[in-house]
Amino acid sequence: MFRLILVSLFCFTSARLSASESVRIVCDGPKKDLSNVLLQLPITAKDNSLFHVTDAKGMVYANQVRHGSLGLGTEKSVLVILVTNWKANENLKLSVTDVTNNPRSEIHSGKGFQWTTLDNYPLLKLDERPVLEYMNSKHDNSSKTGHYLTFKLYHHVFDPVDGKTVLTSGAYREDEKKLYAHHRGLFYGFNKISYDDKKQADVWHGSKNEFVSDQGILAQDAGYLLGSQRLAIDWHGQDGATFAKEQRELTAYNLPGGTLIDFVSLLKTDKPKVRLDGDPQHAGFHFRANMEVADNQKTVGKEKINLDTYYLRQDGKGKPGETRNWDPKTKKGPVNLDWNAMSFVVGNQRYTVLYMDHPKNPKEARYSERDYGRFGSYFEYDLTPQNPLLVRYRLWIQRGDMTLEQCQALSAAFHYDGKTQPE
Repeated sequence: MFRLILVSLFCFTSARLSASESVRIVCDGPKKDLSNVLLQLPITAKDNSLFHVTDAKGMVYANQVRHGSLGLGTEKSVLVILVTNWKANENLKLSVTDVTNNPRSEIHSGKGFQWTTLDNYPLLKLDERPVLEYMNSKHDNSSKTGHYLTFKLYHHVFDPVDGKTVLTSGAYREDEKKLYAHHRGLFYGFNKISYDDKKQADVWHGSKNEFVSDQGILAQDAGYLLGSQRLAIDWHGQDGATFAKEQRELTAYNLPGGTLIDFVSLLKTDKPKVRLDGDPQHAGFHFRANMEVADNQKTVGKEKINLDTYYLRQDGKGKPGETRNWDPKTKKGPVNLDWNAMSFVVGNQRYTVLYMDHPKNPKEARYSERDYGRFGSYFEYDLTPQNPLLVRYRLWIQRGDMTLEQCQALSAAFHYDGKTQPE
């Protein structure tokens, strides 16, 4: 017997059935046509459980059980179901059957995701293609260089077709004189943090011995549909003491045409208040492209610009090298965007990264763009024991250019919030 807990955002109902029976559920139809919607249903089941999911027409849906969901606030197993195409206003009627003892090959074929290591770092592969790498070096405080190379944790992202090219920037020694090497991979943090009256911290630059440290992998999943990793991370101030604790969850999905990545973070503190603040260039959740993008800047007038980089925004395609940034002096610039996309070139291949912000993330979300390959957003927040910080972002990475319609469709799927209930 297993128990399926049906979820509408954070509201739960439940149903029980034996292994020979099926649970039937109804999901509210979206307001417009959607594609690649990922439904997450908390479920009480064994870790190795397999399920067969079909709709009223007999269509089979790819699915996988994972160990909990940070975004849903549950440590119970979660059944993730991929809805490839979903018509507007069409309620989805699904039948969920436990087939652990009689697996169906049509939904569990192929090698799928696997966790392994690369140079001692955790590496997620899809079949044999590298997808994500967790750069979790132990903090080295034996020297200035050691600290600089290890004060932050981040993830690398690989080419979504063959995995041979690392699309994100890593750690460089300061004497290598690389452009803004404190921006690394997929990274989350703030450069203006205050707590305990007068204590200050900047985990973005780490210039006064601040750092974040890896406290272990709490959960890891790998299967046909997804590969995920939930991490324990401590945030340390100038004195080395911990002032906040984070759980960070990254999930990559098996979809055609590119790599879809969910980034979820839950930050907590036992301090009376930790003020999180910064500026658009040095706070929040950001993507930093391979250092080659910065190295290929050309002098144009009095500026160095990479003319291979452009941004695709909700109002259309920008000019090569043109950027938009929220200005803290004028309080003007891009804020509260559903999405933003950066297109750049690495190894003579063009790539586009679509950055999607969840509507329930804190606002005002202030955006930053740079032609050397870094973009993202930040917000201000008062972290307290009663007011933890949960954020959710989604990235889509593909070769080549993207269209406005593609970006809008992926963003709409991320924002789906329909109800799910027993039939």
